[in-house]
Amino acid sequence: MPNPLQALRESQGSSPAKTWAPRPGPTAWGRGLVGRPRWRRWPGLALIATLLVLLGAGGCNSSSQTTSRPLCVAGSTSVQPFAEKLAEIYMHQHPGVRIDVQGGGSSAGIYAATQGAADLGASSRELLGEEKKLVEIAIAFDGIAVIVHPANPLTTITLAEIRKIFSGAVTNWSALGLPPHAIHLITREEGSGTREAFEHLVMNKQEITPAALVQDSNGSVREIVAGDPHSIGYISAGLVDDRVKALSIDGVLPTRENIKTHAYKLVRRFLFVARAAPAGPGKDFVDFVLGPDGQGILETEGLVGVK
Repeated sequence: MPNPLQALRESQGSSPAKTWAPRPGPTAWGRGLVGRPRWRRWPGLALIATLLVLLGAGGCNSSSQTTSRPLCVAGSTSVQPFAEKLAEIYMHQHPGVRIDVQGGGSSAGIYAATQGAADLGASSRELLGEEKKLVEIAIAFDGIAVIVHPANPLTTITLAEIRKIFSGAVTNWSALGLPPHAIHLITREEGSGTREAFEHLVMNKQEITPAALVQDSNGSVREIVAGDPHSIGYISAGLVDDRVKALSIDGVLPTRENIKTHAYKLVRRFLFVARAAPAGPGKDFVDFVLGPDGQGILETEGLVGVK
């Protein structure tokens, strides 16, 4: 059976591949969310509003899905680039199907699925409370990587040290044996599945310091850390590239094998969620994602499959 990734590349010829381009965020340290417009402060609200408009127009209703309407997948910005790759290959194999993948954050995606504004919500955190009434479909495992600039000499860090840094108890690199300089701390926004998973796995009920610079996507965190030798942040391990350096935590790197065996402690599931068991085109796409082709794509792209 031909490799679906290779088939897609061959069909595209020499034309450039479509890549995910994150929106750059603010770079003023300490600015955080103060003074930002409401839609910028809570970017998931804009997604929800847009999806609800689409729902009212009949554009994203799975109960009346046809091949002329897009299948809507929305939510986690950690899941987004992987869902986009899966959708791209699936649409190449099924020319009559359209899949629209949007970000907005895990909480926004879960809410959109609850309201029927998205056929599939994408989440990088576990469901909570009433959310557990949704149908959840685990599609992959991912690690949360703590990242620094490649020029930073630090290679390993303890879970306790990460907690002290992100709580604001440690604010200078000298506390970790490095030359003295203020730590530039980058975090995700409230409602981000990556942030909620990080808080659960790392912070031990301590709050992330309000002095941290808040960004609304993994890509924005990665871009800022890649451009600042004194910064530290956290992103999906599947999105780590050579522009940043992932630290080992308590001596364990976020490799695929360490995530698979849970030797690396910061591991979470990637989920699709829906109001009811997917049917029609939604079920067909989910079956593809959970099948050999979809799981192979996710593995190739840096995640750990569930199959």
